[in-house]
Amino acid sequence: MNYSSSEIIQYIKEEDVKFIRLAFCDVYGKQKNISIMPSELERAFSYGITIDSSAIAGFGGEVHSDLLLHPDPSTIAVLPWRPEHGRVIRMFCDITHPDGKPFEADNRRILREAVAKAKEKGYTFAFGAEMEFYLFKTDEEGMPTDIPYDRAGYMDIAPDDKGENVRREICLTLERMGIIPESSHHEEGPGQNEIDFRYSAPLNAADNATTFRSVINTIAARNGLYADFSPKPVAEMPGNGFHINFSVKGGDEQKNLPCMIAGILDKIYDMTAFLNPTRNSYERLGKLKAPKYITWSSQNRSQLIRIPAGEGAYRRAELRSPDPMANPYLAYTLLIYAGLYGIENQLELPRPADINLYLADKKLTSEYKKLPENLDEAARAAAKSKFIAGCLPKTVIETYCG
Repeated sequence: MNYSSSEIIQYIKEEDVKFIRLAFCDVYGKQKNISIMPSELERAFSYGITIDSSAIAGFGGEVHSDLLLHPDPSTIAVLPWRPEHGRVIRMFCDITHPDGKPFEADNRRILREAVAKAKEKGYTFAFGAEMEFYLFKTDEEGMPTDIPYDRAGYMDIAPDDKGENVRREICLTLERMGIIPESSHHEEGPGQNEIDFRYSAPLNAADNATTFRSVINTIAARNGLYADFSPKPVAEMPGNGFHINFSVKGGDEQKNLPCMIAGILDKIYDMTAFLNPTRNSYERLGKLKAPKYITWSSQNRSQLIRIPAGEGAYRRAELRSPDPMANPYLAYTLLIYAGLYGIENQLELPRPADINLYLADKKLTSEYKKLPENLDEAARAAAKSKFIAGCLPKTVIETYCG
């Protein structure tokens, strides 16, 4: 909703709001926040709230460490798990230097610039997320164990699926915050769950993905559980994916989606360090429905990119390599630029790999280029990539690749 700052201030007075969380993310996409009292909100809107950025990943060192948070009133959300009386609200923030200059590593600014450049060229992009996570039991002191919450399998139901009520609570909480989940179900792994989201504009989609992880962590803890988003929490079991559905509007839409896919295939090797940013990420790739090769096909879950069944407004493609450790702001930024590269250069798709790559023999799979085998390889590719250098600030690239 496009609320003004004056409307937010009035809302706080009328709705007994006592705390305002000013939220932002570090360069890896981990949410941070500072809480202020209602009396400080007018200053936050007009000037900004100072933070010490020296201990925040990717935000620099002790020299010139002051940054300012500027709340975005359109992102207001009540935190439903906080008290009804003395409410707590949250707003995402833009970040600047004290002189008003935009902060280079501000995730939202980076993505907003990509959206603006696409709009200048006549294109708009939309993204939808499918996020997987495990639920583990906690011990007497509330610390995570390695015991899954249940032993259910893919799309099982209660009583085997013990996560059913937790997922319901998560979905209802998100709905109260203005985020509408599309579907939810038990995944293949023991204690593994998935919740999918509707399409939305890139910045909104990234904000929602960040909120989603925060809500899951909170609701899991309230139920005495631990939510694990790591790419490979359980050896020999499916890893957690952050499958990204994407579409493009503008120009020749029938042709632009294939061109966008071709652009992503062309640049995916360089992007992988940002889509799979941990060493654990590479334990997932190439196993149990997680892709290994740079390929595409229709309705084929062994591929890097698949085109699901759907026509008209439902026509889209799905990138299956990212995992939940990816920063959604940077992921969507890179996909926009790769998509634009494919569209502007009218790239053609290679022939589809209409085979099961998990069962294909090595002679056949040797024809396809692979994703990076490990984080070091991915970081080297990103560090020397002219494409990445043209998409992201130098400070962000150095944090991931240094």
